[in-house]
Amino acid sequence: MSDNVLHHIPALRAYARSLCGRQEDPDDLVQETLLRAIEHADKYQPGTHMRAWLFTIMRNRFYTNVRKSARERTGSEDCVSDKPISQATQEWHLRHQEMWDQLGRIPVHYREAIVLVSVLGESYIRAAEILDCDIGTIKSRVNRARTMLKRALEPEF
Repeated sequence: MSDNVLHHIPALRAYARSLCGRQEDPDDLVQETLLRAIEHADKYQPGTHMRAWLFTIMRNRFYTNVRKSARERTGSEDCVSDKPISQATQEWHLRHQEMWDQLGRIPVHYREAIVLVSVLGESYIRAAEILDCDIGTIKSRVNRARTMLKRALEPEF
């Protein structure tokens, strides 16, 4: 496992997108995570899993931001600049968007587990460390999330 933070940026971006959805800019969350990691570099223990450490920082930063934004209401929901100018016409883009929309609708504890394991390729053990729960809980959450997504995305016959 590499202790070079730069190797983990693509995974951090993917995890940030799963946490933020359309609410915030995921790159801002990645930047905040990296800043926190630099500020607290003395707390990192060489030989431990850098990626799990960074994911934990990101998750904690995200929930701190959520609590803070609940107190600070802005006019971002009414902002016209957040609206797309034109819709993409490619079917693959629409299916991809539909999948992310459905992913955003499942409960957050299921979404975090499936993104860590299925999208980012984390092991169940590492995901359990990041989310601070038992490995059996992670397996159950991933299975339930897959079932929810499958039901939501498959056409009914």
